[in-house]
Amino acid sequence: KPALITTFTLTEVQAEAILNMRLRSLRRLEEMEIRKEHKSLSRERKNLQDLLKDEALRWSTIEGEIARTQEKFGAGALGARRTTIANAPAAIEVNPDALIEREAITAILSDKGWLRAVRGHLAEGAELKFKDGDGLRMLLPCETTDKLCLFASNGRVYTLKAADLPRGRGDGQAVRVMVDLPGEDEIEAMFVWREGVKYLLAGASGRGFVAKSEDMLAATRTGKQLLNLREGERAVICAPVEGDHVACIGDNRKLLIFPLEQVPELARGVGVQLQRFKDGGLADVKTFTLAEGLSWQLGDRTRTETDLRYWLGERAQAGKTPPNGFPKSNRFG
Repeated sequence: KPALITTFTLTEVQAEAILNMRLRSLRRLEEMEIRKEHKSLSRERKNLQDLLKDEALRWSTIEGEIARTQEKFGAGALGARRTTIANAPAAIEVNPDALIEREAITAILSDKGWLRAVRGHLAEGAELKFKDGDGLRMLLPCETTDKLCLFASNGRVYTLKAADLPRGRGDGQAVRVMVDLPGEDEIEAMFVWREGVKYLLAGASGRGFVAKSEDMLAATRTGKQLLNLREGERAVICAPVEGDHVACIGDNRKLLIFPLEQVPELARGVGVQLQRFKDGGLADVKTFTLAEGLSWQLGDRTRTETDLRYWLGERAQAGKTPPNGFPKSNRFG
């Protein structure tokens, strides 16, 4: 009763009368509404039938509707133009990379040059399947929004979008199909492109220089030539620059350490002689902080040598026999 009074603004007597009304009285009210609706629809049907029979009446009705529309929308707020006439807006360029969903993946490069990606970041030593006679060459955790740089033995760097790498359970796709890599060349390094990073590039002859990552992006399948090589020479090193000194080890098992500032920074070129050899060539290069010592991987352990005075010298010297326990592979890691 209070709800009826509040909702419909009824008096006490009205609310009481409604509550005391019999069900058949309510049905009577419903019947009255049905009759009212029937009367309205019958009148509308008659008007429509008259319009169908009389063409002059139809045009007269249309004229009246147009006049009412003109009166309503011809002037005033409703009649004002709601769009403007102007020059076409500037085209908005949408970067396709912005449409790529960011997802953690791992890029896998095999010994025979097959490249693929799997979901998630795989740890070193993860069980992977390859074709018969093939095996793991490089494992690179990255994200689908990343750009990957591949440094080849011909001194060129190639760029791939991580999102474009073949996914799934298959063997992937040959790198030579994805970029124009000659059949006699191989991928020596693969890394995620980051702005502001520097890399030390070197060929087997021991000549090299420092390059900025901004100079390493290639816009086409043919890649970008960074390290100019002599006939028959191969590029062997593309290592990130960290620290203040360079350690070079040759195939002849001679170690040389010299300041990083002695290596020039170039966008492209042959570079300078990092280490001189009588036999063989450059095996590996590493940049490091002298105060922290030189570290290398020996099996499952990491060894660090802090007293490096014996191997310190100037760029382009031959170097000396490395410390006891240095890997026979002549590699730092």
